[in-house]
Amino acid sequence: MEYKLVPSKEEDLEKLKEYKKKNIYEYAKDLLDEEYIRIENYVNKEVPKQLKDYYNIVVNNKKIGCVLTVPAEDGILLDEIYIEEEYRNYGIGSSIIKNILSKNNIVYLWAYKDNKKAISLYKRLGFKIIKDTDFRYQMKYDIEKK
Repeated sequence: MEYKLVPSKEEDLEKLKEYKKKNIYEYAKDLLDEEYIRIENYVNKEVPKQLKDYYNIVVNNKKIGCVLTVPAEDGILLDEIYIEEEYRNYGIGSSIIKNILSKNNIVYLWAYKDNKKAISLYKRLGFKIIKDTDFRYQMKYDIEKK
C-alpha cells in the first residue's frame, strides 16, 4: 500500500495526542487513576512541544497514523509509530522503519512487552533488546553490530 509522510501541523495536534494515548493504553494494563492522570498530563504537555518532529502517515489523502523520531544518545529514537487498525498489516510500518534504518546507523525504540507482533518485527529488522523493565523493552538497532 502506498503512503507518504507529511509534516504535522497545528491542526493535527488533537489527533496526534489521540494516537499517543492509544499507543500507551493499548498495552499499558491495570493503570491506577493517578497513572491515567499522569499520562494525560504528559501527552498534553509533550506532544505540542514535539509537533515539528511528527509526521502524518497519509494513504489516499487520508491521515492514517503518525511517526515521531527525535535525536537520542548516539543515534535517534523512534519515539512513536502509530497506524490505525484497518491499515495495519499492509507493510506500511515495516517500510517506514526500514527507511529510518537506512538513514541512521543507530536507532533506539521502546516496545511494550505485550506487543509481541511489534517486537517480532523489530527483531527481524535487526533490533536487539538492551534494557528490560517491568512492562517494556528498550531496543537498539546498530548497523555496526547487526
